[in-house]
Amino acid sequence: MHLNLPDKVSHIISLLQAEGYEAYAVGGCIRDSILKREPKDWDITTNASPVKIKSIFRRTVDTGIKHGTVTVLMGNESFEVTTYRIDGVYEDNRHPSEVTFTGDLKEDLKRRDFTINAMAYNDSEGLIDIFDGVGDLQKGVIRAVGNPIERFSEDALRMMRAIRFAAELDYEIEENTLRAIREKAENLKNISAERIQAELVRLLCSNDPQKILFLYETGISKEILPELDSMMETEQNNPHHMYNVLMHTIEALNYSRNWNDKLDTDEKKIVRLALLFHDMGKTECKTTDNEGIDHFKGHASISAEMAEEILRRLKFDNYTINNVIKLIEYHDHRYTVTKPGIRKLVSELGTKLMPLWFVVRRCDTNAQSVFIRDEKLSSIDRCEQLYNEIIEERDCLSLKDLAVKGSDLIEAGIKPGKEIGELLKKMLDIVLEDPGKNNKEYLMEQIRQVR
Repeated sequence: MHLNLPDKVSHIISLLQAEGYEAYAVGGCIRDSILKREPKDWDITTNASPVKIKSIFRRTVDTGIKHGTVTVLMGNESFEVTTYRIDGVYEDNRHPSEVTFTGDLKEDLKRRDFTINAMAYNDSEGLIDIFDGVGDLQKGVIRAVGNPIERFSEDALRMMRAIRFAAELDYEIEENTLRAIREKAENLKNISAERIQAELVRLLCSNDPQKILFLYETGISKEILPELDSMMETEQNNPHHMYNVLMHTIEALNYSRNWNDKLDTDEKKIVRLALLFHDMGKTECKTTDNEGIDHFKGHASISAEMAEEILRRLKFDNYTINNVIKLIEYHDHRYTVTKPGIRKLVSELGTKLMPLWFVVRRCDTNAQSVFIRDEKLSSIDRCEQLYNEIIEERDCLSLKDLAVKGSDLIEAGIKPGKEIGELLKKMLDIVLEDPGKNNKEYLMEQIRQVR
């Protein structure tokens, strides 16, 4: 099998070989090359020691020299070059307490997570595939290298990586590997929130986000996101629904795949996090009437509160948290399908979030029962049509577009303070109802009348 290595990767390998050392491109870049996908990073493994690597290359950075990794700089690109190693005991279910350098490539490949990530390649020897990674790629299987219990005991995050790879590649998890995940899921409690967050986002933003269900089925959610378990236990006996809360959520995430190529990376992350949490509050506010119908009054605000707590627990940034919470708060918002009603909604959500709100709204609706579903979707379509007209007409939608400013009110003799903000808000309400009234003279006269 021949793979096309980037020129700089081939050059690094050739320089190491010229000095009498073995060297290969290794790991995910080989997997992606075989699958005809563009590798994000190119890693190189060698039997040269870190000291020798540094002596061969002029520009290097000691990024992980204790564990054998030296970053080689070539032009404006960087490549991690790591000495073959054998990992010591993993005392924290994440990092080895020590590593031992070895001259045996097989020993280095044995410590890797999955067979599809344990292949090496150089042009002179071709593909080194000791654990049949190619066979697993052909079968569409995620399989741990060697004993999966040992691999997951070493690094518990590998369990989430298995599910994430299954979602990204649309693969199945091999039976023994899946059984080991169920057995060792509790070890994820030892993994940092930042690491959990990174894998959760990659899983959610994959081409198959419905595989989030594996977190529940394997017991992982019990350790990192127990709220999902409560969602699975919350039925929705209501004409508008046909699934329990978690399965409704899974269906909404599944429907979001229709926007895979229409949203950028940040937008996709915000939408899918909002969908994951949008109905979570139903576990807290469910009531059942005398006819046996379930109701979930106030679930949007409760879901937003729960989402904020979880997102902060998982160390998400404030930009993501604020936007996700806003979408959740408004995902079930009652609005009038008129231009004034839509302008009011836009003023509260903002023009950046409105396109994402339409996505969330459609995904949520399509994951409900067929009861008046067409009417709901038609309402969303009409709402979007009006929104596009409003944007095209460049209507005033926020205080920054208002014809009067705080300085105008101060100049008119109103003292700086809370009153100015209240007056401007009243004027914005007038203009949202009728954009033609966004006139400075008219608005100043209205201010004089209401004071």
